[in-house]
Amino acid sequence: MLLRHSPLTANDLRQCLRIATGATIGFTLCKMFGWSNGVFFTVTPMLLLGLVPVMNGHAMRQLLASSAMAGLEVGLLGGFFGSHPGLMTPIVFLLFLYRFAAMSRGSLFLFGANGVLSLSIMLHFASYPNTNLNDLVFSNFWATALSVVIAYAMTALWPDVEPRAAYKPGPKAPHRMRHEALLGATIATASFLVFQIFDLRDSMSAQATTLLLLFPMHWNGALDYARKRAIGTLLGVSFGVVVQLVLYDWSGLLILIVPLLWIGLMIFSQAHVREASGSGVGFGAMTTLGILFGQYLTPGNDLIFSALYRVSSILTAIISTLLLCYLIHKLLNRFESTRFGY
Repeated sequence: MLLRHSPLTANDLRQCLRIATGATIGFTLCKMFGWSNGVFFTVTPMLLLGLVPVMNGHAMRQLLASSAMAGLEVGLLGGFFGSHPGLMTPIVFLLFLYRFAAMSRGSLFLFGANGVLSLSIMLHFASYPNTNLNDLVFSNFWATALSVVIAYAMTALWPDVEPRAAYKPGPKAPHRMRHEALLGATIATASFLVFQIFDLRDSMSAQATTLLLLFPMHWNGALDYARKRAIGTLLGVSFGVVVQLVLYDWSGLLILIVPLLWIGLMIFSQAHVREASGSGVGFGAMTTLGILFGQYLTPGNDLIFSALYRVSSILTAIISTLLLCYLIHKLLNRFESTRFGY
């Protein structure tokens, strides 16, 4: 079953409220003040509040550090190696490698996960000559800082009513950690190269999908998540299309968009919380909706065309990533030092 059929607890409901309201606030502020790169301001609060049930100092430090590191690395790479993809590729691989190694450790998962997404997206957009690199880097950092503030505000507004059991990641064997880090870094680097070579500037959802598929950190997990991501994408896109049809000529009115976005996020956050699996159908639907609204909902833009394009590009990304994941998984399992799974 994709979702466990159980009622929401009081803590679950409050987490749903935190996710939906926090992401909506980020989206609203972005649109009100005309900030560029709106996807950062919409999806980052969603990522933080969705993966961290209760905001805490450890999560804050991980998120801010990952954003600062990604910004510094993108700035240096773009400045020194922007016109030399051959030199940039091995450096990009190493940058992904230490992030996936951090994710594999468990205690630094958020640092690695947010860093992988931020680094990949910013590196891709930074390669275009008309991109303002400083604006891109600072938008990402300020979106991260704002997300931390929003997360703390949401936690204060809707605190848990019951204490949660502390999550402690179990120990992993060294060969498994090497397997996970190399698998993730190789596929993330390949994804970066493909999006560069084919100039896929309008496929941010697909690019994010290739990375989110790696969050389970192994082949079997990626295979299971792929199905959930595909379903989540269809749900998120369907909701976006319905919103566009309902609003029609009024789709540029923020006062009408905001409550509909909140409703959609509230629905999908419930699915996410019920799954209790980190990245699943609900999380996929939320991030798809966040990207659609944050990046593509602008005056004069056809959200329906963008939504349908997202579906085709994401399904292509899922199939391609799974194929490459399987091949890399089999290759790594040929060596004793990186063997994990079957």
